[in-house]
Amino acid sequence: MIDSSIPTSEPRKLYPFQEQAVNNIFNRLIELPPNANLLFQLPTGGGKTIIFSEIARRYMEKFKRKVLILTHRIELSKQTSDVLEELGIKNKVINSEVKNLPQQSEFQSFTALVETLNNRLQENDQFLEDIGLVIVDEAHNNSFRKIFHYFNDVNILGVTATPLSSNKKLPLYQTYSDLIVGESISNLIEQGYLCEGNTYTFDVNLSSLRVGSNGEFTVGSHEMLYTQAIMQSKLIDAYEEIGKGTKTLIFNAGILTSRAVYETLKKKGLPVRHLDSTFSDKDRAETLEWFRNTKDGILTSVSILTTGFDEPEVETIMLNRATKSLTLYHQMIGRGSRVLPNKKQFKIIDLGNNSRRFNLWQYPIDWKHVFVAPHLYLEHRYKDEWDYEMENDYDMPAEIKERFLNSSAEAFIVRDRYLMALRKGQKPQIVLDESLEDHFARIKDNASDFDEAFELFNLLSEEMKYRVKQFGKCINATNNHSDWQYQTYASKLRRRLMNYFVE
Repeated sequence: MIDSSIPTSEPRKLYPFQEQAVNNIFNRLIELPPNANLLFQLPTGGGKTIIFSEIARRYMEKFKRKVLILTHRIELSKQTSDVLEELGIKNKVINSEVKNLPQQSEFQSFTALVETLNNRLQENDQFLEDIGLVIVDEAHNNSFRKIFHYFNDVNILGVTATPLSSNKKLPLYQTYSDLIVGESISNLIEQGYLCEGNTYTFDVNLSSLRVGSNGEFTVGSHEMLYTQAIMQSKLIDAYEEIGKGTKTLIFNAGILTSRAVYETLKKKGLPVRHLDSTFSDKDRAETLEWFRNTKDGILTSVSILTTGFDEPEVETIMLNRATKSLTLYHQMIGRGSRVLPNKKQFKIIDLGNNSRRFNLWQYPIDWKHVFVAPHLYLEHRYKDEWDYEMENDYDMPAEIKERFLNSSAEAFIVRDRYLMALRKGQKPQIVLDESLEDHFARIKDNASDFDEAFELFNLLSEEMKYRVKQFGKCINATNNHSDWQYQTYASKLRRRLMNYFVE
């Protein structure tokens, strides 16, 4: 048990929407049985740290047990600790320097980096004592799951701006039993708690980008595209047209791109710095200090500033990259959404067709739906311009169509069938099975014998290849895998025809 003399210092004044969120969450926590977990969603800039710190204070006051707060970055851990101290809570930050904690009675809470704590718990599963509540910051990051089994008979509260797991094979509903949704971005803008984001899009041909095994565009293909002179020129034009003279944060996918942006802007005589994960702590701190003190400064970086970084005076966000991650999209833009007395709006320059893919940042999202059906939401994204052919079936030549007059002319749209399968909870492979049945029926209905059936089979070969290729795009298959799928498809159809017409 913790010291019964819980501080009674007056907590900081919460905004009405924050007070409501605290009450809703705390009331649900009180109702939950042991080992039941709760997830809370609130947009970046809504004050998640203030909210869960107040929940921690109330929890300790009511239950006289300690609270553990998990983060995945040292900046977040320090920020949380500072807020807890403001509330009069004696907190211990568990970083790489903390090897053991022989005397824990003086602490009422702990903030810990997940990797560090995991190492300590592997050495000693009793490393922390009397934890009653675990709070997980940035809960969409699945790195936290590996230590949950060390905390039995406790409740876990996850907080995130986007309740969409970083690993689509481990959806958040498997960890959290319920989701509480906070105020929307549009409501927070309307009430004056967030700046209004004005998005400026510049069409970019992203057809050269490749998707990796994690479902995201690869860094390598980003570097090939965004380091080209044409893209550097597009960035300069966009900055000079929209963001010139403002404090600007530029997000890139790779270090080579960020350095190229730095060199390009520097040659223009603009106040710019570059920052990436290879910087020492000292150089990083110096660069961020320069950015804070430079009114029209430009900071070009890779994704290390998406969390744990807060510079309210940022007026322009440049997305010099594309992403398939809704979470990353919101994190990047959220860096510019902080309100100041003389700042009620900020600019979003999109050089990756991201707003077409996800819609505008402030567009309402049904987070409850995202939580219960993430697979469907991940698939039902706005398509990029070069993916227009996913809308249509194969355009069969007129002379071939004339050979299938006894068949239905109904189009077989692979992507529509794929999304329908996902909605029904079916395996994606059913799409190719349905396509094969469609081709078999069309050949059967228009052939009088096996020779004619085989002739029609050959006439449909281009359509078969097209459908398999589209299916490969849906599941992000490699070219080799799609080639194998086609050979398998053709072989199965050939056997079906043989069995029907010969036997």
